[in-house]
Amino acid sequence: MNGFRIPLGEWAEAVVDFLGDAFGWLFDLIAGALRGVYDGLDWLLTAPPFWVIILVFAAVAFVVRGWKLALGTVLGLLLIVGVDQWENAMDTLALVLVAAVIAIVIAIPIGIWAARSDRVSRIVRPLLDLLQTMPAFVYLIPAIFFFGVGAVPGMIATILFAIAPGVRLTELGIRGVDPEIVEAGQAFGATPGRVLRQIQIPLALPSIMAGINQVIMLSLSMAVIAGMVGAGGLGGEIVRALGRINVGLAFEAGISIVVIAMILDRVTSALGQGDRARRVTRSKRARDAQDAADSVSRAPAAV
Repeated sequence: MNGFRIPLGEWAEAVVDFLGDAFGWLFDLIAGALRGVYDGLDWLLTAPPFWVIILVFAAVAFVVRGWKLALGTVLGLLLIVGVDQWENAMDTLALVLVAAVIAIVIAIPIGIWAARSDRVSRIVRPLLDLLQTMPAFVYLIPAIFFFGVGAVPGMIATILFAIAPGVRLTELGIRGVDPEIVEAGQAFGATPGRVLRQIQIPLALPSIMAGINQVIMLSLSMAVIAGMVGAGGLGGEIVRALGRINVGLAFEAGISIVVIAMILDRVTSALGQGDRARRVTRSKRARDAQDAADSVSRAPAAV
């Protein structure tokens, strides 16, 4: 070799050390807040009898999609109970929900900002490329350094890994709104904020919901990796099965993750489709009402 080397790794270590020394108090505060939210949600999911939680999920599935999804939800959750993975599944679900909600809360405003500013979009795009293509295990090292072991570093790594599609699809949805519709709203005196709230976001909602769906799915895919840093849940079971070469335990924990993923996927997809169907119905009713009004207005002239 010619001896040429860029000390990128040393620079990264220096940055991490600096952040740990300068903002250790902030990381402790974040860790305490995340741990409190996670523990509260985990208690809410595990304290009641399993059949109560199953009925709640079935009711949500019935409202958003109908009896078929509700029945599938009941059968899938009973399968998790049957393989004795209920508490682990609820631990994983709590971690995924906390991480996914935080990722969504961050992703949607950034996506909207990027859609309304080309400069922000140019800055955000390479950062999203970095987050999406960086191996997921790499996130665990600084997460452990800053937050120790347990559920918190798993949540931090999950947020970083899952946030990118939420930003991208939100920006794509906002930019995909017909410019003529936006110009019409502006021509009638609507402020930029009102155009965003009442025109762009409603029309971009299918794309935004697709981004939310992808954030949740990627969060679930991190469950196993989060188990490697002591997060427990189904990921911890899979890691334990890997260490013991226990095929049966790995399959039971894996199928439980699949069940949760399918339920969350169908529910979020139904929410997006339901909103789109309601908008189509309202639009059709408005056109029917306008046609009826036009017919009434023409009636005296025909006589």
